[in-house]
Amino acid sequence: RHNVVNPDEIIEKYGADTLRMYEMFLGPLEDHKPWNTHGIEGVHKFLKKTWRLFYDEEGKFLVDEAKPTDVELKTLHKTLKKIEEDIEKLSFNTAVSAFMICVNELTSYKCHKKEILTQLLICLSSFAPHICEELWNAIGNNDSIVNALFPQWDQKYITENSFECPVSINGKVRAKIQIPLDLTQSQIQERVMD
Repeated sequence: RHNVVNPDEIIEKYGADTLRMYEMFLGPLEDHKPWNTHGIEGVHKFLKKTWRLFYDEEGKFLVDEAKPTDVELKTLHKTLKKIEEDIEKLSFNTAVSAFMICVNELTSYKCHKKEILTQLLICLSSFAPHICEELWNAIGNNDSIVNALFPQWDQKYITENSFECPVSINGKVRAKIQIPLDLTQSQIQERVMD
């Protein structure tokens, strides 16, 4: 039918990792998926955004040794848990989506912390091995990322201990406050009134 797209052309334009992740992102493995190269740009942009967690636009290396914040650890461990579950179910499309959410959140936090990015790279390396191997070496590792142990998520970083409560006055939301989950209803009302 003359409608074949040569993968070599896509790899030359976007790279092998982009093609590999795009194929996983199309949907569940067992489902029939129409091939459309228009969506490949999104995956390519995701990989470029991942690269920018390590290097700025001028090529300056950004990774630092700072201690991760609680929100950064929560983002990482939430992602690690999701990826582990999705790999076991062969739901690679939702795993790619979880990576995209994670990188967006880390970018919004301006996170360039080695502790966070190292674990993210190890997890992502099953999906995008070439870029991860290059970044793995850039952060100071001499051996291959293939030899790294898959990171384990920790429940203590994922467990919610507070929630954002909207405060409504005369039917309009006037404020939002953080409320610890262990408060009683009367304590919550007291906080809101304060």
